[in-house]
Amino acid sequence: MADRRNFLKMAGIGMAATAVPAWANASDSEAPASAKKSDYKLGVASYTLRKFSTEEALDMTVRCGVNRIAFKDFHLPLDADKETIRKTVELCKQKGVKLYGAGVVYMKTKEEVDNAFEYAKTAGMEMIIGVPNHELLDYVEGKVKEYDIQLAIHNHGPGDKLYPSAESAYKLIKNMDKRMGLCIDIGHTKRINRNPEQDLIDFFDRVLDIHIKDVSAAATDGTTVIIGRGVIDFQSFMKTVVKMGYSGTLALEYEAEADDPLPGMMESFGYTKGVLAML
Repeated sequence: MADRRNFLKMAGIGMAATAVPAWANASDSEAPASAKKSDYKLGVASYTLRKFSTEEALDMTVRCGVNRIAFKDFHLPLDADKETIRKTVELCKQKGVKLYGAGVVYMKTKEEVDNAFEYAKTAGMEMIIGVPNHELLDYVEGKVKEYDIQLAIHNHGPGDKLYPSAESAYKLIKNMDKRMGLCIDIGHTKRINRNPEQDLIDFFDRVLDIHIKDVSAAATDGTTVIIGRGVIDFQSFMKTVVKMGYSGTLALEYEAEADDPLPGMMESFGYTKGVLAML
């Protein structure tokens, strides 16, 4: 408990930094050492906010002190026309949130692949967090090259016949274009009793995105809990993130309490910022 209190205390320092304009806008040479040390890209996977409107989702993201989001189609439908996409992107900019990606996007046909990449291009996204059928991987690789948009395959743990683990995706894409990579979901990884930290190390050359969360058990029936309250050794995992030099987004996917996720999100981000500050 003492460790947890220390992390949360340090998180307060990190969150204060985001609230002080002089720190937020300072150059690297001017910023306090603690601010530079925890300068990681924290974001939200918007499935977390599936019960809320697009504007509400953005406002809640900002309230958590983060400025990156990947939209699930609840917040920007995959069949949205260009004007709807333009207005949504503009709303993100107004709120000060970077719309860096879309996902999770399922791709079962070539038409769905085509649509996903055109959608991402129109929205100016840098990546798609996706689940393409195995037989479509060569086709997807062609689209990655054509559009210069990354594809990060998301593992879904127990019961997922396509990509239960990061390894199951890695072995299929390891010789493909480097923009064909992984979104490691550390919760689903733990639910199949794999070590998220070891998977990060083993498949690091393809890790483009990470979904952070915690779970109640290293078992199929494990459920999402507030980060730091579950069975994932989150402190050790984050040490490895730092050690490996990961430069992508750490996107919180908080699947619990769909009707009122904000308290759990804020505590999860506070704990994460506390760990980073301590490192």
